Amino acid sequence: MRRLRFNVLLAAAIFTAACVTINVYFPAAQAEKAADRIISDVWGQDSAPRDSVPPDEEPQGRLQSPDGPFAPVTMIRLAATGLLDIVVPRAEAQDIEIETPEIRALTGSMSARHQKLKPYYEAGAIGLTADGLLAIRDRNQVPLAERNTLRQLVEAENRDRNDLYRAIAEANDKPEWEDDIRDTFAQRWIDRASEGWWYRTAPGNWQQK
Repeated sequence: MRRLRFNVLLAAAIFTAACVTINVYFPAAQAEKAADRIISDVWGQDSAPRDSVPPDEEPQGRLQSPDGPFAPVTMIRLAATGLLDIVVPRAEAQDIEIETPEIRALTGSMSARHQKLKPYYEAGAIGLTADGLLAIRDRNQVPLAERNTLRQLVEAENRDRNDLYRAIAEANDKPEWEDDIRDTFAQRWIDRASEGWWYRTAPGNWQQK
């Protein structure tokens, strides 16, 4: 009897928690797809192909339990999740809105600037950072007469990137997503950078692709 009561309470708790959090769930997979589309537009042929997903990779969100697939707790979780999928569509299935005039303008600006930044990527003068921005890595790779131009290009690019992350969050009526969108873009910029470009995942920790 106690076990039955525990199982019922657990199911109710799972269902209630899911109902409370369903509206604030960040659709990471859709955000990656949106980021890849924009990166392809900005970098063009300099953008590496999207990483393939191994066929045996576990789908996101699959419930697992050390008690086995038919344990009471596992069955309750599966039932609660299945009911939620019927009652409330999963937020992960929603596409990220990136087709607004502001986002298109920012993407166009970044695309036009990329051809000016590309030689500095290739020279190792600049690199990608873990916060989704650019940083000057080695000024010595740039002639003295060009250093001010490089600084202005990096500052302009970072302004556009910051505005882009905010604009995407606002276009989806989820301003609280801005940090998640930034983190998603930060990883995808690095993942899709060309061979030989530099990036860092921590201050001072530069690595070359």
